[in-house]
Amino acid sequence: MSNAKVLPLLGSAEGQGVAPCCPPLTERPMTAGEAETAARMFKALGDPVRLRLFSAVASHEGGEACVCDISDVGVSQPTVSHHLKKLKEAGLLASERRGTWVYYRVEPSVLAAMGKLLTMPGAA
Repeated sequence: MSNAKVLPLLGSAEGQGVAPCCPPLTERPMTAGEAETAARMFKALGDPVRLRLFSAVASHEGGEACVCDISDVGVSQPTVSHHLKKLKEAGLLASERRGTWVYYRVEPSVLAAMGKLLTMPGAA
C-alpha cells in the first residue's frame, strides 16, 4: 500500500470532465488547503527531469508509456524511478505493472484539472 497523497479531482455533475482541486487562480484567493494541493503539483513539475518525464508520458502514443520507453532523460535509471515516484505521489501519474515493466499514464482528468487551474476568466 502506498501512502502517496494524490491531487484530488471531482467529477462534474454532467460528466463533462472534471473540476480542478482548486479554483482557477484568477477566480478568488485560494484557501490554505487548495494552495497546498496545487503547490504539490507544481513542485513535482518544477524539476526539469520530472517535467520531461511527464511530457514523455502525456505525449506518448496510446496515452501510456512503458518506463523502458521514457528513461532516456540524461539521468540514471534509479533517478528516473525516483522522479516517476514523485510524479505519482503528486497525483500526476498513474501506473500499472505488467510483467517486469511498469507502464505510466496521465489521467485525462489530471490534464483537465491543471488546465482549469490556469484558465483565464472567460476563456473556453
